[in-house]
Amino acid sequence: MNITSFVQLLWSASAVALIALVLLHSPKGDGIGGIGGQAQLFTSAKTAETTLNRVTWTLFVAFVMMTIVLSANWLPTAATAPANPANVSPLPDTNLPDLAPENIPSAPAVPEEAPN
Repeated sequence: MNITSFVQLLWSASAVALIALVLLHSPKGDGIGGIGGQAQLFTSAKTAETTLNRVTWTLFVAFVMMTIVLSANWLPTAATAPANPANVSPLPDTNLPDLAPENIPSAPAVPEEAPN
């Protein structure tokens, strides 16, 4: 597993976790305290909501950063890097014609028409 695959795996996991965390937020501002009805300890529900907000924002920033890195192709891939760069030598392509000026055939002569 190369680094690009690992970051893609983390990116996918963070997307799923981000969806789950956003769904945990209550639309009325009750947050996690709204799940079980009225919370007996208001301060603990407030602390849980604050923690949920911090985790959501942190995961959001990580998701956006990984999206930028993956879309910009800043990470090396196995297909772009040669397997053994020290022993790579370019071979001439023998299927190409030699385009030196003396090897270029000239255009066939066009016979002139005789005047009538």
